[in-house]
Amino acid sequence: MIQAFAFYLFATLMIVSGAVTILARNPVHSVLWLILAFFNAAGLMVLAGAEFIAMLLIIVYVGAVAVLFLFVVMMLDIDFAELRAGFIRNAPLGVILAVVLFVELFVGILVRSAGDMAIGTAGAATAVPAGLSNTAAIGALLYTRYLFVFEAAGFILLVAMIGAIVLTHRQRSGVRGQNIAKQIARRPEEATINLQPEVGKGVSL
Repeated sequence: MIQAFAFYLFATLMIVSGAVTILARNPVHSVLWLILAFFNAAGLMVLAGAEFIAMLLIIVYVGAVAVLFLFVVMMLDIDFAELRAGFIRNAPLGVILAVVLFVELFVGILVRSAGDMAIGTAGAATAVPAGLSNTAAIGALLYTRYLFVFEAAGFILLVAMIGAIVLTHRQRSGVRGQNIAKQIARRPEEATINLQPEVGKGVSL
C-alpha cells in the first residue's frame, strides 16, 4: 500500500515539476523545478530497486548538470534587481518545496525499508545474476556488452561540453590575456623575493 502511494506521489510531482520547468518564464525558476523533477525521478528509481541510478540522478544531474545550467543561466542578461525584489514574495513557495522534499525523503526511507516494488519480471538478458547487486550488474553490462555505446556517449558529452564553452566564450575589452609561454619561461627568482625579516619586525608590504 505504501509503495503504491509513494509511486503515485513521486510520479505526480515529477510530471508537475517537469511541466512547470517548461512553462516557467524565469530561467532560474525553471532550473530549480528541474532539480525537483530529478529528485522525484530518483525516488522512482529507489522504488524500482535501482538505487545506483537514483544516486546518479542526485549526484550527477542535480550536483553537476543542474549547477552547470545555473552557471549558464547566470551568464544571460537577467535583471537581478527584479529577482531580488521577488525573493520575499517567493519565500513561502520555497518553504513549501522544502517541506515536500522532506516528506518525500521520509516516505522513500519507509518504502525502502519495506522492500523493492514489484514492477515486472526481468527477462533473461536483463536479469541480475545471483550474488550481484544492481550496481555491480550495471557495471558488468556497461564495460562488456555496451562498452562501445558507453564510450560513444562519453564522446558526445565531451563534444557538448566543448560546444558550451565555445558558445559562452566572449571577448571583453580591458581584460589582460594570459601569456602561457611567458609564465612557463619565468624563473623562480623572478617570482619571489626573500626579504628575511627579523623576528617581531613584521613584513614590509
